[in-house]
Amino acid sequence: MTTLDLVMATVVGGLYATGFFLLLDRSLMRILLGVIVLGHAANLLLMLTGGAPASPPVAGSEGPDERLADPLPQAMALTAIVITFGITTLLLAMVHRAWQLDGHDEVRDDVEDRRIGTVHDRAEERAAAESDLPADRREGR
Repeated sequence: MTTLDLVMATVVGGLYATGFFLLLDRSLMRILLGVIVLGHAANLLLMLTGGAPASPPVAGSEGPDERLADPLPQAMALTAIVITFGITTLLLAMVHRAWQLDGHDEVRDDVEDRRIGTVHDRAEERAAAESDLPADRREGR
């Protein structure tokens, strides 16, 4: 493993960590930036799997002993770029629409989801309390 490989692995890991950190925020703009950073991390990872930098993708005149780059990751990276661009434009339109409707880009709590979670937690607490009771008290004696 060379120094360049170690540096690039660290950069890709940092980009993934930053992207996931941004995705966990409540601001839609930060979520959009997280998707963009994750897209760049995926593209960089795909390009790194293609082989050493400056390797020819097809057999050249140097001879058969020369290492060749794999062209498949390059094609996959181009596809990932197009997909990331499409997702980015969709999310940007959604952020703009949310800004128009609400005047901010914060994601609100879902009240119904919180209510269902509270009911579920109470049911689990009751079940745990009943399992702690002796058998004769569970039957209502």
